[in-house]
Amino acid sequence: MAESLLRAQGLVKRFGALRATDGASFEVREGEVHALIGPNGAGKTTLIHQLSGALRPDEGRILFDGQDLTRAGMAARVRAGLVRSYQITSIFRRDTVRDNLVMGLLAARGGWPSPWRRVRADASLHAEADALLAHIGLAAQAGRVAGTLAHGEQRQLELGLALSTRPRLLLLDEPMAGMGPDESERMVGLLQALRRQTTLLLVEHDMDAVFRLADRISVLVSGRIIASGTPAHVREHAEVRKAYLGDELVFEAALDAGAAGGGP
Repeated sequence: MAESLLRAQGLVKRFGALRATDGASFEVREGEVHALIGPNGAGKTTLIHQLSGALRPDEGRILFDGQDLTRAGMAARVRAGLVRSYQITSIFRRDTVRDNLVMGLLAARGGWPSPWRRVRADASLHAEADALLAHIGLAAQAGRVAGTLAHGEQRQLELGLALSTRPRLLLLDEPMAGMGPDESERMVGLLQALRRQTTLLLVEHDMDAVFRLADRISVLVSGRIIASGTPAHVREHAEVRKAYLGDELVFEAALDAGAAGGGP
């Protein structure tokens, strides 16, 4: 069994009288695709904010590769290898696709050489950016202005920016948000390829994608993890089915797809 790379232990976050996370605990193992799911209002966004460093928990601990990052800022977590890709696309829209990745690689190296002409002349940076573009399926778009890309391609580019930091664990917040069926299918294929190089923690409402991609799934309800295990375990968990009662048709369709062989 793979060792745990990320451990959330008893995370509590209060907003006045509301406990948005209420003792949430789960672990992500090295090399797996781990999905975090839950009904609307379950506390997923608050939990992800705590893992990424955007919010500090009121109680509990966050351990990454054995290191306590509970009080560490976002930059320190990125340096440790814990990197987040956001639900809302965040790219350098006025620059070319290649220059987006060049800037991402520069930031990962900890420097912003001046003038910009020196950056353009750095052949090694461009070679690394081009290799990353090929990896995320955007090699043909290298010279295009990023803001002119289709939505799905912009999400691919954002994923490339996250990968430029060389993460050990990539936290993906709704990577399929706003995508049509074809774009979603391309993203699923890309994530299936990425699983061979980095650990993924996936927060996603697309249940079909979750059951196709995930090695293990954790279910968050009312701020607490009520189940964590393989897709088959979660599929048969009575409390999970009860929690999803309001979305029963959607959930049942995803379960049927998984049962038909859609999982990893």
